Amino acid sequence: MAEVEGNITIDGPAGAGKSTVARLVAARLNFLYVDTGAMYRALTLKALRAGIEVEDEEAVGELAGNTRIELRGGRVYCDGEDVTESIRAPRVSEAVSLVARSRRVREYMVQLQRALAAGGRVVMDGRDIGSYVLPEARYKFFLTASLQERARRRAAELARQGYRHPDLEAVEAELARRDAMDAGREIAPLVQARDALRIDTTSLAPAEVVERILRIIQEG
Repeated sequence: MAEVEGNITIDGPAGAGKSTVARLVAARLNFLYVDTGAMYRALTLKALRAGIEVEDEEAVGELAGNTRIELRGGRVYCDGEDVTESIRAPRVSEAVSLVARSRRVREYMVQLQRALAAGGRVVMDGRDIGSYVLPEARYKFFLTASLQERARRRAAELARQGYRHPDLEAVEAELARRDAMDAGREIAPLVQARDALRIDTTSLAPAEVVERILRIIQEG
């Protein structure tokens, strides 16, 4: 495969396959993978543990300024603690969109994300990467899938993590709620960048999506 330069953004709603695909693309290209959703989840976990009301934008914004979030070796660290598994708990999923809507939180996170991408050769996934965080990225993709398929994937993920018999209807309702919050927030909402290529992953395996993205990148 020819040498690839520049940054790659992969956006889309929860359950569309962003993280899995972005991780695989980064590995294939030997790029740094940055899971921005994990960064927001780490702060959300800290807020919940501290008993902070996640609806309090000022409080979570202040918390962000006193939090150290690191991505190392495919793991997520919050103030030095490995929280990779803990941030996937349902209570974090339910609260993360509320934390992410805080202006101070987003300013803090975007600063970190842009610093990580400054040297190029980064694959970054999220909801506003191509449209807001890295608008000048060379390659932009927007992954989507039907709500039913995204709920099925999320329920399967919860089952793998040891949560017993996740209710598919409840998972679907939670994803729909998050979609509405992410798309409707005032600051950097979930939106497809105008120059991003849309890929519907409903009937595609992650490997198929990866191959499609790599082919498009190679074709320039």
